[in-house]
Amino acid sequence: MLTVGDKLPEFELTAVVSREKDKEFKTLTNKDYAGKWLVLFFYPKDFTFICPTEIADFGKHVKDFKDRDALVLGGSTDNEFSHLAWRNAHKDLQDLPFPLIHAKHDWANQLGIIHKGAGVALRATFIVDPEGIIRFVSVNDLNQGRSVPEILRSLDALQTDELCPCNWTKGEATLGK
Repeated sequence: MLTVGDKLPEFELTAVVSREKDKEFKTLTNKDYAGKWLVLFFYPKDFTFICPTEIADFGKHVKDFKDRDALVLGGSTDNEFSHLAWRNAHKDLQDLPFPLIHAKHDWANQLGIIHKGAGVALRATFIVDPEGIIRFVSVNDLNQGRSVPEILRSLDALQTDELCPCNWTKGEATLGK
């Protein structure tokens, strides 16, 4: 799996960006995120039970990420048609304020996010800085949802470019450099 300090591999992926007819899909590339912080998260499969709770929570916090000059991008190895069908079927996913990508297997393998036994995307999160360098990686077991507030806390700490102690939160003193 790629880790802190690695460059995020280039990508060109299809995403669901809307439920509006003829505006559902868009091709996204790493160039769309150049110069911005990117919070990239993966989940195992559409039409499951834990995944929509995480996706919806990212949606509830998307303004918090935007306030930090960070964009959110979620997805799995399921294709864009599955993503759209799931968004149409699940009330908590219908108005998502960020794209859901089809993480093609070759790119997912470059990232190292495929679960060895189940063959699905791991519940992985990457924070990528404006230069495309991975600065944070977190992976949860398939049966454990992640904490979006912890990801925000980690983004805050990274953006200080200071030494941040255990349990540090935005507004608290850092340890300096």
